[in-house]
Amino acid sequence: MTKMQTVPIAGFTLSERAYIRNELDMIFSTLPTVVEGFMLKTWRGGPEAGKPKLSPVAKGLVERGLMRLDTGQRLPRLVFTEAGLAELRTMMADRRLADPKKFAHIRQELGIDPVSETEGPQG
Repeated sequence: MTKMQTVPIAGFTLSERAYIRNELDMIFSTLPTVVEGFMLKTWRGGPEAGKPKLSPVAKGLVERGLMRLDTGQRLPRLVFTEAGLAELRTMMADRRLADPKKFAHIRQELGIDPVSETEGPQG
């Protein structure tokens, strides 16, 4: 009988890592940034009208102090806390958890990889 790993790698659970990778992946040819956070939908009607919709995974990240809810803008967002950023850096630095090519934009934003000299204004 073997023991299964119960402690999540990089501080995030399997479902949290999948959620984060999905949110930080290219969306309609746009590369999202960590600093912008994850845009949330809001309830349209009922007793929760106007409040942000949080998935169970997002709720878990907030409850564990890895992300916080920012309602200061028109659309609510989830943003990483300092502890969450540290865990995200650990996750993005591990090739098993995040493809370095697919998430090169995030790795550069977090300072894991240097920004290449070929990027920037062409002139």
